[in-house]
Order: sequence, then C-alpha cells, then structure tokens
Amino acid sequence: MGVDVDLTVIWAFIIAFAVFAYVVMDGFDLGIGVLFPTFEPGQERDQAMNSIAPVWDGNETWLVLGGGGLFAAFPLAYAIILPATYPLVIAMLLGLVFRGVAFEFRWRDKAHERFWDFSFTAGSFVAAMAQGMILGALLQGIEVQDRAYAGSWWDWLTPYTLLTGFGTVVGYALLGATWLIWKLEGKAQAHARQLAKHAAIGTLALMGAVSAYNLALDPEYAARWLSAPEIYLTAWVPLVTLGLAVLLLRSLGGEGQSLPFWLSIALFLLGMAGLGLTIWPNVVPPDVSIWDAAAPQRSQAFMLVGVAITMPLILAYTAWAYWVFRGKVGTEGYH
Repeated sequence: MGVDVDLTVIWAFIIAFAVFAYVVMDGFDLGIGVLFPTFEPGQERDQAMNSIAPVWDGNETWLVLGGGGLFAAFPLAYAIILPATYPLVIAMLLGLVFRGVAFEFRWRDKAHERFWDFSFTAGSFVAAMAQGMILGALLQGIEVQDRAYAGSWWDWLTPYTLLTGFGTVVGYALLGATWLIWKLEGKAQAHARQLAKHAAIGTLALMGAVSAYNLALDPEYAARWLSAPEIYLTAWVPLVTLGLAVLLLRSLGGEGQSLPFWLSIALFLLGMAGLGLTIWPNVVPPDVSIWDAAAPQRSQAFMLVGVAITMPLILAYTAWAYWVFRGKVGTEGYH
C-alpha cells in the first residue's frame, strides 16, 4: 500500500526551517549592530565586529532560501505578502545593504570610521525593525480579495506591528549579546553579559506582550490558546518557555560561555513554534491556507529534488565555517 505524502506540508516546514535559520544566524549579526554603540570605540568594537566577520555574509543565505522557497512553493502567498509589505521589505533590504557596506568600509576607511559605525548600527536596526514589523503585518491579517492584496499602502503600520518590530530588535540584541559572551573575553565579555541580562528581560517582557496582544487580535487566535481541546496541544509552549526563561537568566548570572546563546536560540524556537501554532494552517491569515497558496504538486516535487541536494550543502559549509572559526576572537581578530 502506498503512502500519501503531502508535499505542501513538507514545503511549509522547509520554509519555516529556512526562516528560523536566518532569524538565528543573521539575528545575532543584526543584534551586534544594534548593540554596537554601547561598546567602546577601538578594541571593543573591533572585537565585536571580528566575532562575526567570517560568517555574517553566509548567514544571509537562509534569507534567500526562505524568500525564494516562498516564491516557488507558495506563489500566491508571495504575491499577497509582498505588496502588503513593500515599504518594509524595501527598508529591510536597504538596511542590510548599508550594514554590509559599513562592515567592509569600516576597515578600509579609518578616516570615516565613526560614520561607518553609525551606518552599521542604523542598517542593523532598520533591518531588524522591518523584519519584526513584516511578521506583525502577517499575523494581524492581510486583506485579500480575488486572490490578490486588497489593502492600502499603510495597512502594515499599526501599534501591533510596532510592538512586534521592537520585540524583534530586542530579541536580536539578546542573540547578539549572548554570542559575544561566547566569543569575547575580559572587559568586553563582562559588558556583553550585562547587556544580555537587560536584553533577556526585555525580550521576555515583549514576548509576553505580543502573546497577550495576539489573544485580543483575533477570536480564533484566542480560541487556540484558551479553549479546549486546543489548549491541550498548545499549553506546553508557554510552560516550556517559562522554564527556559529561568534557565537563561540563571546562566547569565553565572559564568556560562556558550550556554546563554543556545538557550536564547531555544527561546526563539519556542516563539516561532507558538506563532506557527497560532496561525496554522494559514500562510496568509486569516483566510489563505498553505494548500490554497501552494504551487502544483509536480512543481513542488521537482523543486524538492533541488532542495534535497542544496540544503545539505548549505548546512555543511555553514557548519564548517563555524567550526574553523570556533573559539574566542582575541584581540588580533581576523582583519
């Protein structure tokens, strides 16, 4: 007897994995940019930037895979989400460009180092804020008529999207600070640990605020988290999150090196799981499901062959890069 395989669900998880990989990997890069002004000019800033020098551009591979996968596997969702968030997408891409240019020119144009430091921070903040607001615009629902976006140019700008934007910025700051705890030593590491404590409290508070807002945002969202039998399937998320929050705060109060970073990643994973449970099976809330937006099965099968080849290669070279540049950065750096 044959086994029916739902390629649409498989593709939904592939894209979710790519988005999560991007959020974690480029998230700590952007978080370091957000925190950059708090470090002393000179050696501390050089160390912070050197900690991501070998991997930052490779981390953005996952953004391409996530966006390209959405376009290929769920073309209707792509055609709806992009017009609904054009200003945010443009802001995000410009922020990433400025961040990348500043990263390279900072080492080669010492006469204008302050300007490039500002560009690095501004680009990182804009990109992180835009990504969080795109998430908020999606969660709050997108107006669709006749399989096309039917809202206005400014539908993405609401108090809710601003909240998710700031939540993303602070969450990325937590990832960046805990990464620096792992990679730095001495005074710079102690400073990163203090930043991580503040960012952890802010992240947890904003996660709670977004979760509470979600319950008021849509009766269907509230039903998923507060009504039986759905609550029996979702209650584990806040309970495990609470336990992780305690472990994270305790690790930041100790001498842990890598543990705070891994716990921060786990916190993001739980946050993403919670958001997925909130909107499933919709890809464009409130009415467009993953099956409504999916490409034909033959197209999904054809693309799956390519992903089965390329994704392991991406994972392999990413793991190799992180392995080669493991350990502390030191004062000499990579430049």
